[in-house]
Amino acid sequence: MHTIDISYTSLAVGLFLLLIPAYYIWRYQTGLLRGICVGALRMIAQMLFIGVYLRYLFQWDNPWVNCLWVLVMVVIATETALSRTGIKRSVLMVPLIVGFIVASLLVGMYFLGIVLQLDNVFSAQYFIPIFGILLGNMLSVNVIAVDSFYSNLLREQNLYYFLLGNGASRSESLQPFMRMAIAKAFSPAIANMAVMGLVALPGTMIGQILGGSSPNVAIKYQIMIVVITMSASMLSLIISIWLSPRKAFDGYGRIRQVAKGGIVGYTGVCSPNLKP
Repeated sequence: MHTIDISYTSLAVGLFLLLIPAYYIWRYQTGLLRGICVGALRMIAQMLFIGVYLRYLFQWDNPWVNCLWVLVMVVIATETALSRTGIKRSVLMVPLIVGFIVASLLVGMYFLGIVLQLDNVFSAQYFIPIFGILLGNMLSVNVIAVDSFYSNLLREQNLYYFLLGNGASRSESLQPFMRMAIAKAFSPAIANMAVMGLVALPGTMIGQILGGSSPNVAIKYQIMIVVITMSASMLSLIISIWLSPRKAFDGYGRIRQVAKGGIVGYTGVCSPNLKP
């Protein structure tokens, strides 16, 4: 089995399919036309650049260069997460970096060294794709979870202070907000996992099959990809949120000004989804 290459001419022809969503975005005046055009151009440029860079990266296959590339991905993931949340950099930057690095190292090395039993866990063929998919999933989960955690905390401060004033520790007082953050971040992933293979075929599995792997091999890899991405995402989320209170609270447990635009709405009304 071999993969049929897509020529640049065929790729250009295939890109015409983007005219379908672009037309309806323009037709219904959603304001997203510029976004989809810029996004498509950025995607093409970035993917072509990465394709060239990865070719040389795989040829060199140097452990130090591979680790440096992963660190670059960590920095980009952190900057992206910071830009997508409404929380100050001073509160989240270090927790996010620590969460991304620790979670990806623990889960990634477990998969490469123990599950795959590679002689060289830093082999570019495995090291870079696995850490890339881990960081991509951790990024999306952390953005949703951190945003949910702090928006609920700032909006429902009365619940936090009620628990704190009735003898609960800061950690115990934050549990309702942690519960909501985890539920919001992981509900889509759990729902997708339950129907995987029935409703849709995952991208990693399709890529391996198109690349010439047997379906049995592709299925086993896909199962492990789901497991490691969920595990790493949960670990990074816990680390990020539980490290951030060092900058988010003062010595008395009071919430500091953590939102970029100042303190966000203290409504005094407890959400029904937040239970002590």
